[in-house]
Amino acid sequence: MKKIQILGTGCPKCKTLAANAEQAAKELGVDYEIEKVQDINDIVSFGVMTTPALAVDGKVLSAGKILSAEEIKKFF
Repeated sequence: MKKIQILGTGCPKCKTLAANAEQAAKELGVDYEIEKVQDINDIVSFGVMTTPALAVDGKVLSAGKILSAEEIKKFF
């Protein structure tokens, strides 16, 4: 199971990134769980200074932009 983490404060950009990540996982048939990391201290502990950010299995793959579902598929 892939653990998809959306790092951000819950802003519209974060919600869009979460939706795109979920869409990508569903389209590929990936077994996944989504976790929204909203606490600023937790976000900083990932080394992220710009949100929204995407992490998969604890590894930050993108920060500071909204990836499309097609872009996210490349990480699976």
